[in-house]
Amino acid sequence: MVDNKDAFRDYLLKEKNYSLLTVRAYLDDVCAFEAFVKEEESNALLEEVVYGQVRGWIIHLVEQQGVSNRSVNRKISSLKAFYKFLLKSKQIAVSPLQKHKALKTEKKVQVPFNEKEMQDVVALEEYADDFEGVRNRLIVELFYTTGIRRAELIGLNVNSYDAANGTLKVLGKRNKERFVPVLACTAAVLQQYFEKRAGLEEIVNPEMLILTDKGKKINETFVYRLINRYFSVVSAKVKKSPHVLRHTFATHLLNNGADLNSVKELLGHASLASTQVYTHSSLAELKSVYKDAHPRSNNGS
Repeated sequence: MVDNKDAFRDYLLKEKNYSLLTVRAYLDDVCAFEAFVKEEESNALLEEVVYGQVRGWIIHLVEQQGVSNRSVNRKISSLKAFYKFLLKSKQIAVSPLQKHKALKTEKKVQVPFNEKEMQDVVALEEYADDFEGVRNRLIVELFYTTGIRRAELIGLNVNSYDAANGTLKVLGKRNKERFVPVLACTAAVLQQYFEKRAGLEEIVNPEMLILTDKGKKINETFVYRLINRYFSVVSAKVKKSPHVLRHTFATHLLNNGADLNSVKELLGHASLASTQVYTHSSLAELKSVYKDAHPRSNNGS
């Protein structure tokens, strides 16, 4: 089974283009399921699993470990991906999860940052006028003005930015390329960043756009901590992550009149259904404006 998991890891990294963090989470879920199965039957093989064993794991997670339905669904998604890989590599004929239906969950509407919070974080005095300060400012600007994913930002190359045309070439999920317009404010920070970057003593990964002060490629944890650090100064929201910034980008565009199809293209979504998630927070904004503006909103009529 070790070879299968190694091959699955390579498949997720190379063919699916998933981040190391995502791959680790998938493998952890598969390993946890394998441990559960082997506890029931020590010589059990994952290739021979039937749905009853999967169902037993779900019951164990929910009833004995108190895992939420949402988290269970995520773990099962990892198993689905694993068995899809085994099907693709012709190691099994039928997936044990073929007829599985996800557990019901409450829909959570993520709360994006508001426009004032975004103005405040850009205006922070904590961005020093050195390489690190300009780079950190650039990361915030890129997330908010382009809506790119964390993995997409980390994967940007020096030649991803076309200054002449004012575009950024982004490599998204499944190696799908898209071009995102770069606003003048972001272009100005990019220009400043390139000047500071040229002054680094050593550059280990010269092809990568965003670097550490040691000239190395940045990673997922670095980006998450950076965003959390700066937004903790201006926002009391519980969740402060790169994905919330992506959500903020989409919500602010919709609030200011952008059509759903345009936002879909900018985000690199394969279907409109993925983009429609962001209309929930846009609708919340609309309700707030309506309540404040309508003449009869305050008289109880």
